[in-house]
Amino acid sequence: MIDIPGIILAGGLSRRMGGGDKGLLMLGETSIIERVIDKILPQVGSLAININGDSSRFPDYKLPIIPDSIKGYLGPLSGILAGMEWAFKNGNRYIATVAADTPFLPDDLIKRLHAMVKRKNLNIGIAASRILSGDDVFIHPTFGIWEVALKDDLRDALANDTRKIMFWAKKFKLDYYYFDTSDKLSDPFFNINTPDDLEEAKCRLKKGLL
Repeated sequence: MIDIPGIILAGGLSRRMGGGDKGLLMLGETSIIERVIDKILPQVGSLAININGDSSRFPDYKLPIIPDSIKGYLGPLSGILAGMEWAFKNGNRYIATVAADTPFLPDDLIKRLHAMVKRKNLNIGIAASRILSGDDVFIHPTFGIWEVALKDDLRDALANDTRKIMFWAKKFKLDYYYFDTSDKLSDPFFNINTPDDLEEAKCRLKKGLL
């Protein structure tokens, strides 16, 4: 466990899934977001869920619910900002973020990212996948460690219509931690965006890849 707060980003519109909260969809006998909670909770000092809109639609997971602090659906950067502002009030230097639709996350995700950030004295550390069967590399901007001191700059960036995580993040000292995987189908950052993705996740679950 790393003693920093984790934030599950669950504020997306889920357009490709037909709307609603895709994290609440069932994967086996457990919802997707509950699987993410089970993966991340042992890795962090505390855990909260960031949402956009009415929190009553979520079951009671016994975790703090953090709404976006800026109105409108501004994307994951808005959720990162909400997490930073929440952590700042609690005196934390960093937060860790993960997406609510990725049930196959590494068990040591936060440990590895945090170690890299501390070793290299970074503002931001972001997860990436490196596919060993080829030359493909995939950056996963919603999975990162973020220095809370960046919150004011992020709020200004959002006010000036910045929406892409990497466009903003590249202003600071950042690096990527590469998680090697044998092929794209076994990527631990596989996320469930569409009904077909959900079916693929069910197949992975049956194969014991969770």
